[in-house]
Amino acid sequence: MFEFTFFNTFTLCIKVLMTGPNIFVRVLRILTDMFLPHIDLSELEQTFFSKVLPKAIQLFDNLMYELAKQAKGLTSQNAELRTVLRNILQTLVQLLGTLTSCVRHVCTLEESVPLESIRTLPSSILYVIKNMFVHCKNSESVYNGCLHLISDLLQSLFKDTYCLQKQLMELLDMISMESATTEDSVVNMVSVIHTVLEICSVISNMDHALHANTWKFIIKQSLKHHSLLQSHLKHTDILNSLCKDTLFSFHSSLQLAEQMKLSEVQEDIDQKLFQRTVKLCRFFANSLVHYTKEFIPFLSGSCCQLHQLYLQIYSKFPPSLYAPVISEAHRDEIARVFLVALDPLIYQLLSSRAFLEQVLSEKLDLSPELQLPQCHLLVSIMDKLATQPEEVRTLWSSGSQSAEEIPRLSLFSALFLSFQQCSGELALPVCLPGVLSTGQPEVPVTLYHHVCVHLCAFIAAVLPSHFPQLEYALLDAVLGSSMITSLLAMDSWCFLARYGTAELCAHHVFVIAHLIKSCPSECYQLSILGVLLRRMLFLMAPDHQVEFTQKFPPTELENLPVWQLISLKALAPDIMKHVVNQLCGVGLVQCRQWLSGRRTLGELPYVNIALAALLTVCNSAGGVLEAGQQAAILGIVGQVWAVLQVKQVSSQQSLQQTLCLLLQLLQFFSLTLDSQLMIQVFVLQTSLLQLDPPDHIRLAAADFLSSLGKLFIPQVVQGQVVSKLSGLFGSLLADRTWLIHQHALEAFAQFAEETGHEDIVPQCLNSEDSKNKVVCFLAKPSAKRACHSPSEEQYKSAIGTAEGALEAVKLLLQKGPPPAWLTGKLEALQTALASLRDHVVRN
Repeated sequence: MFEFTFFNTFTLCIKVLMTGPNIFVRVLRILTDMFLPHIDLSELEQTFFSKVLPKAIQLFDNLMYELAKQAKGLTSQNAELRTVLRNILQTLVQLLGTLTSCVRHVCTLEESVPLESIRTLPSSILYVIKNMFVHCKNSESVYNGCLHLISDLLQSLFKDTYCLQKQLMELLDMISMESATTEDSVVNMVSVIHTVLEICSVISNMDHALHANTWKFIIKQSLKHHSLLQSHLKHTDILNSLCKDTLFSFHSSLQLAEQMKLSEVQEDIDQKLFQRTVKLCRFFANSLVHYTKEFIPFLSGSCCQLHQLYLQIYSKFPPSLYAPVISEAHRDEIARVFLVALDPLIYQLLSSRAFLEQVLSEKLDLSPELQLPQCHLLVSIMDKLATQPEEVRTLWSSGSQSAEEIPRLSLFSALFLSFQQCSGELALPVCLPGVLSTGQPEVPVTLYHHVCVHLCAFIAAVLPSHFPQLEYALLDAVLGSSMITSLLAMDSWCFLARYGTAELCAHHVFVIAHLIKSCPSECYQLSILGVLLRRMLFLMAPDHQVEFTQKFPPTELENLPVWQLISLKALAPDIMKHVVNQLCGVGLVQCRQWLSGRRTLGELPYVNIALAALLTVCNSAGGVLEAGQQAAILGIVGQVWAVLQVKQVSSQQSLQQTLCLLLQLLQFFSLTLDSQLMIQVFVLQTSLLQLDPPDHIRLAAADFLSSLGKLFIPQVVQGQVVSKLSGLFGSLLADRTWLIHQHALEAFAQFAEETGHEDIVPQCLNSEDSKNKVVCFLAKPSAKRACHSPSEEQYKSAIGTAEGALEAVKLLLQKGPPPAWLTGKLEALQTALASLRDHVVRN
């Protein structure tokens, strides 16, 4: 009898729901309070939710429609309309309260609720929540600027919607899907998550706590039902929204930090808001890491977004040139709280081929502000790869292997390319945190230092199978157009030679030497390869240096282009002596053959090669040259100089090279120049400068003049030499090319400081303009160091010197009678000693 009465009453109440809104809400409250508790969980969907909730949604839509239709007409004078709107809003408040009670009741039934038992409930409640938040967000425009007339009810609506969402999330946490046997249950849960995601986009800038809790629900439910939902969720939408909210929160924290920096006043409320925003950033970073870890196979479509997220964050954070100015404390807090939490995201993505193809793409066209973040990302990846499986390291190190693959660079090549693009950061330069030595605290280091250290650390862990890609990237960077990138590659290559085996070092030296032999003489890469070879020869084992002399014998003319680029100091002493003798021999023979022959211009390049080899000997091994060898070289220099003609030199490039080589050799012999050769050199240079020769001729002349400070000019030729010398300096100091002018100033300053012929110095300044420029240049020495109090060691040294001097006088007195003035000097010294003693006593 009770069941029959209950059913009839319940049916009657359902019918009453078709009446007006106020009656509907009251009836819904009755149904929720009086009937819902008596319905079994297994019958809730069929008996209650499927019948009641569609009508509740219909009522909700009707109320929202009325609000939208009439709200635009709200004014302070229209009291009737204000009453109507407030009544509608009050009804909505009551409806939200009733729906909350409905959800709360289900939460009390069991610890685990099958989704099939409440299928209609989540979608209906989420529909209400989403539309209510949208209404609250747009309320300023909806109510035509009269928000103050109904703000109390809107606040209640927001608060009640917040409570309804919180209650629903509590219920959904209780949902059990282990027993789900139908596709509908999976579809329903996926729909719930996607709807909550839409809600996230609505509330992103409304309330931090609400926003974070909503995202927590999405992440938690996605991971909780991972196996059932992974192939159904719209992972790209979820991850893209998560990236967007992460970036928005990060920018918000930067804006707050920048405002506090600009105002130079940190109010407690601003500081607390900043800290809350940074913590929200950390929450998003942790969420990204967790979600990525679980669903990495499904995230290929989001790798571009993840890559951009990383770049965008680091483009707005110091030391980026595009970062806002914030305090060091705020910068450190963002780095410690947020960036540290974000860093593990890279670990999760290392095994993703899609992410790798995005980061290493050959067609990656980044704007200038993203170049430094890209370089930073590649360095971070290098640091993390050492702990990864071999297949992952191979994937990053190999580059694309076939035409079917998406074109991509190896990690080595990508790093050099990215580094090269950071021209602004390298020029300033920007500084990053780095460690100068193990166990020491971090200090600011340049971008070059930062990349070089991390690259060398990565090279130390490179697998042998990856050496071909590493060697290709190093050589490509060395021969590239960027000088600083070439230097980075050379530093890294020298580290590899030093860190690796002696055999590897030798192999690389032989390869580089063969490349030098195959380079055209006018190729700019020749000088770069020469610098690399010169450095690496110092790292070779002595037995491999012997092998080098055997593979590239100095006695063969074709090997002289290699030897002219080498510092012979790199060789072991016995090897160096042997090579010096060979180079001198072949160089002198080649020059003598040309001088004794027809002296054609076609044979002159071989003479220049021979002169360059002799110059190498003089510059790097001059100390082991015997007197006879020095005399022979100087003799050849004089003979070659004697056949040079001014007009030919001004027009023939090979003769210009000969002249420059001779001037460099003459610097080595500047103290032993005979008068005749000295006059020939000055006469030819004076005549040549009058013909406006190329810049490299004038630079060579300036360098030569700088070496003449200690030159002694015999009295018999001073009349011929001094005028030529002063004229040369005057011409170069008046040059309008800034580089030549600067070299001339430096050369003149060195000459003036060292020369014993002081009368020459003013004669070189043949114009008031030149004199002013020289005076201005000499007026800028480096700032002196701060004067510190003398140390005890300095006192000991000074007293020791005085004692030694007195002991020397004592020994002299034992050998013979003293001069007449000695007594007076000793009395003066005694007076000085007494004065010093009194000064010490007073202090």
